[in-house]
Amino acid sequence: MTDKKLAITMGDPAGVGPEVCLMLLQEVKSLPSVNLIIYGDHTILERVASATGLPLPSRSMVRHIPSLPDAGAVAPGEVSSDCGKAAYDFLITAIDAALANEIDGLVTAPLNKEALRAAGIHFPGHTEILSARTKSDRTCMLQYSREVTATFVTCHCGYAEVPRLLTRERLREVIDLTNEAIGRIKKRPPKLVVLGLNPHAGEHGLFGASEEELIILPEVEAAKARGIDICGPIPPDTAFIPGLRQSTDAFVCMYHDQGHIPLKALAFDSAVNVTLGLPIVRTSVDHGTAFNIAWTGAANPGSILAATRLAVDLCCDTPGHSPVCFV
Repeated sequence: MTDKKLAITMGDPAGVGPEVCLMLLQEVKSLPSVNLIIYGDHTILERVASATGLPLPSRSMVRHIPSLPDAGAVAPGEVSSDCGKAAYDFLITAIDAALANEIDGLVTAPLNKEALRAAGIHFPGHTEILSARTKSDRTCMLQYSREVTATFVTCHCGYAEVPRLLTRERLREVIDLTNEAIGRIKKRPPKLVVLGLNPHAGEHGLFGASEEELIILPEVEAAKARGIDICGPIPPDTAFIPGLRQSTDAFVCMYHDQGHIPLKALAFDSAVNVTLGLPIVRTSVDHGTAFNIAWTGAANPGSILAATRLAVDLCCDTPGHSPVCFV
């Protein structure tokens, strides 16, 4: 099998991204048939390696992107517009390399949303940047782990916006993306569970504006008619009990915390973020920039290692075609 080439974007230079990238490179022997290249700033990696005692990679393993005006002035753990702009540039360069088939996929270390905003970059996160840059209009976030896996109908928005964004068309899109992706990963038809929006899944219209009756249930029934193994809507507060988790391949969640809370509780150091619907493979850590421990060597590389392993699997699944490309 031909070695796959993966870009590992460094994320916000002031966060834990640089050190988990350095830690990842120590695991290369456990990642056969893959060449890893860090897309970031070599000076930052030198500083982090010195601060943490981690080995510094050779320059051949780093694609230096000279976005920071003064890498020597970056302070770990501080929100900075320069760092937000640099993290964005690292990501955009890697996306463009993947679109040009220079790399087979990308794994992303965390961005900081405040730093992005301070740099004048008005995207709420990776998913939206990737969707815009690849011109993909049918995407969703997948959070994947052995303990629990979830996709999200809405994600980076305020709670007051969720009912307006929850439409039958959007729910259908996410159900189909989830079914296709999990089927590809599991190599069998998956079992999906759809959550309700309101407490107790609305109690037959007692809570909410009948979102379950008017939007969610009709789309679950339509998915069944398309041959998808799916049930719901079920009450969110009982969705993640052990028995149901064991029999469910993926939960389709209506908003961010509905799925992220159980994921962070059960699989904080091992969950992987995948963007479905892109023409490229992209996986990511399932944690933030952790400014409170940045550059101390205390970061856990479990999530970036799991993300890299999954990216390798996805790149190798079907030569020349991304298994999460369902546009």
